[in-house]
Amino acid sequence: MDGAAPRPAAVEARGWGWRHASRAAWALRSVSFRIDPGERVLLLGASGSGKSTLLHGLAGVLGGDEEGESEGALLLDGAPASGARGRAGLVLQDPDSQVILARVGDDAAFGCENLGVPRDEIWQRVAQALDAVGLDVPLDRPTKALSGGQKQRLALAGMLAMRPGLVLLDEPTANLDPVGVAEVRDAVGAALETTGATLVVVEHRLNVWLPLVSRVIVLGEGGVVADGTPEAVLGREGPRLAAAGVWVPGIPPSFPPPPAAVPGAPLLTARALSVARVAQHPVASAIDLDVRAGAALAITGPNGSGKSTLGLTLAGLLPPASGSLVAATELAGDAGPAPIRWASRQLLTRIGTVFQDPEHQLLAKTVRGELEVGPHALGLDPAETTARVDELLARLRLEKLARANPYTLSGGEKRRLTVAASLATRPRVLVLDEPTFGQDARTWAELVALLARLRDEGSAIVAITHDLDVVEALRADEYELGLPA
Repeated sequence: MDGAAPRPAAVEARGWGWRHASRAAWALRSVSFRIDPGERVLLLGASGSGKSTLLHGLAGVLGGDEEGESEGALLLDGAPASGARGRAGLVLQDPDSQVILARVGDDAAFGCENLGVPRDEIWQRVAQALDAVGLDVPLDRPTKALSGGQKQRLALAGMLAMRPGLVLLDEPTANLDPVGVAEVRDAVGAALETTGATLVVVEHRLNVWLPLVSRVIVLGEGGVVADGTPEAVLGREGPRLAAAGVWVPGIPPSFPPPPAAVPGAPLLTARALSVARVAQHPVASAIDLDVRAGAALAITGPNGSGKSTLGLTLAGLLPPASGSLVAATELAGDAGPAPIRWASRQLLTRIGTVFQDPEHQLLAKTVRGELEVGPHALGLDPAETTARVDELLARLRLEKLARANPYTLSGGEKRRLTVAASLATRPRVLVLDEPTFGQDARTWAELVALLARLRDEGSAIVAITHDLDVVEALRADEYELGLPA
């Protein structure tokens, strides 16, 4: 990239910790380390260990005293990170939360404009950054028309265009197809080679980043539990870290046993189906598939191929653009054959949906309250509601968070919460968009085992995913979408 390279940032934590005002427990405490300018660090830890909180702290976006309580010091170049405007660039877990403006070019330029970069230089940087991350769309493309993976590339491009001295990436490839993962990793690598910026990247699946990093820091109870070269940390501490939930190369998570019975009859049948967002052209067409009781179906394909739109259509939340989607009488009962015509209460016990972005379906002020929304809508008695909620809190490791505000949870915790909320009404069909996003190895295995159990109990599982381990673990039939012509 042209222009003056940024000065790489030095990072230091001295007994640092943070606790959100709505949570009794600290997100992390007693964290101490130093990262020299230009170092490339992979930050690991189990789901909920505070990795995202640390990145937010380094980016200076945790909020003031009204948001929570901090201790110790978190420094950039020897000064408090909270005041180092423009020195750190952050790409969040959730790309939707970083889309600010209505058009791609304007959104990519937003950070540069806030830093006062000259106008002509802004658009040079934007073009270079979009090209670097492989987002080949017109600058006036509406951001609302982008897929989740494309939004992730846009967020990365906007950050790279700012040319920060510290690059902070929070699971930047979680919503990308395999080709996109490699492109984004290579784009980050090329930017670092050009600018020399310091890198801290959080990623549960770490194989893709190991060639790029020189150091691994692992967070756990009590602060930093391992720190060193990738070879030293993963080799010496591998078994212990894997037992704590860290993804360690060569130590795979446990898979559930094969299905207990052959699949049942179709609950949903799609024939010559075309799917589209409201008032847009079809993004996928000529779809023929069956969603069967007691079976899992994986919808795969590159970013932008229409996977999420197909999932929302199967879930009765978007109307078919053309063709047919018919629910069997076994699923529909007296609600009729077209899921799009079902009332919300009719959907509750028939088709549950877990959106790609967990925050799009959070409704309550506490985790327990979120799990109670569906049972209350069904009019279940308090004893039954309590029994269902308590079981789900335990099965998905959310008991200690029952009174927490859902928005303060980590990305992986939010994902487990939205899965649990969908299960609270015990639907026959469960449609999940990227169900294993943000999970460590232990919670991944627990979540997949839960889905396998539902499958064996006769439910139909539809997983929209780039995680091929999920396809294998659930013994799922695979329906692959291609990019529209």
